[in-house]
Amino acid sequence: MLSYIMYLIFLTPLCLVNGSWYLVQNLLFLMSLLFMVNMDFFCWSSLSYIFGCDYLSYGLVMLSLWICVLMILASYSVVRYKFYYKLFMFMVLVLLLMLYCTFCSLNMLSFYFFFEGSLIPTLFLIFGWGYQPERLQAGIYLLFYTLFASLPLLLGIMYLYNNLNYLVFSMVYLNDFMNFYLYLSMILAFLVKMPMYMVHLWLPKAHVEAPVSGSMILAGVLLKLGGYGLLRVFEYLMSIGMMINVFWLSISLVGGFLVSLMCLRQVDIKALIAYSSVAHMGLVVGGLMTLNAWGFYMTFVLMIAHGLCSSGLFCLANISYERLGSRSLLVNKGLLNLMPSMTLWWFLLSSCNMAAPPSLNLLGEIGLFNSMVGWMWMVMLFLMLISFFSAAYTLYLYSYSQHGVYYSGIYSSVSGYCREYLLLMLHWLPLNLLILKSEFTLIWI
Repeated sequence: MLSYIMYLIFLTPLCLVNGSWYLVQNLLFLMSLLFMVNMDFFCWSSLSYIFGCDYLSYGLVMLSLWICVLMILASYSVVRYKFYYKLFMFMVLVLLLMLYCTFCSLNMLSFYFFFEGSLIPTLFLIFGWGYQPERLQAGIYLLFYTLFASLPLLLGIMYLYNNLNYLVFSMVYLNDFMNFYLYLSMILAFLVKMPMYMVHLWLPKAHVEAPVSGSMILAGVLLKLGGYGLLRVFEYLMSIGMMINVFWLSISLVGGFLVSLMCLRQVDIKALIAYSSVAHMGLVVGGLMTLNAWGFYMTFVLMIAHGLCSSGLFCLANISYERLGSRSLLVNKGLLNLMPSMTLWWFLLSSCNMAAPPSLNLLGEIGLFNSMVGWMWMVMLFLMLISFFSAAYTLYLYSYSQHGVYYSGIYSSVSGYCREYLLLMLHWLPLNLLILKSEFTLIWI
């Protein structure tokens, strides 16, 4: 574990060297390869000091590494226009370090420290490389929503330490607390981070104002911090969870349906993709709250799938934005005429977003449906609505942007660089090939 942390720490001075953009990018690819090859499946492995990983951590660290490399691949305009690109690389590496430490922490307090720490580089990415002046408001939203809910989490961790005298994740499963205040303080921060419906307002704002890299890391990894935290803390909140979880589950499912309806009236492509993330995360919260094995495994699957799929869609939105200078669906019309080869990627990633086979989203959604219907068959109504509208808004996004008469103000448009095709393929291939090896998702519990 520490070897990868040292790798990242010693990679940070390289950012400040002239012309090191591609070097850092390739070294990060190398790191993700090394991490993938050193896969070791036996409960908790690679233990060193306060770090170690089980399979749940392993999958999410792999996702973080992958998305961070693809962020650098997607943000070529930063280096092309010499837009503080050294600082940009530095921010991405600090964020990756924070995420790596968050997912690999064995101690709950160090997990809390890094969980909050990952907020700072994200804020700098939004403030420094975002688009509109409203990014300041979006950043403040993000900061205060997250901080408001995470102080109770710290108090909850202190209460646990006072009672148990240890905070190691691998030992807390022996306990079962029947304490409403502890339950509320431990899960609130993660529900805001997910985000659950009703505390989701920071997400669309942050996405719309963030640069493409900010959107990718927000959708790809930072939303997964919430799910990871919930999977960890429910180990010792089972009894009270069985009594109260129905409340969160119902909010998430009703919210998923309402957010799907909101997606159908968005004109900003990024806002549409951001709201669709909220709908998908509603399913994740719902499945997780059933507290059964299907729910726990498939939450993990859908988090990985959504990370890759959503990140890829944000890349596509950015590719259109770089060409046309607008993210509005009123301007992004008829792209089939301008960028015909890009339409294939729009189609492939949109179909993954609506959980078409053979994507990993399909496996995750089927499993979550299974867990929720097994828990209470009446939720089937909302699951049907969410499924239907998920397909509806994805088709709306695809057909509006690709078909129709294109806007006459566009003179010419280059179809796509090799870099962009590589970027999209690196999102799409793992998303559709991982379903062939889906038994790995069933060994982390």
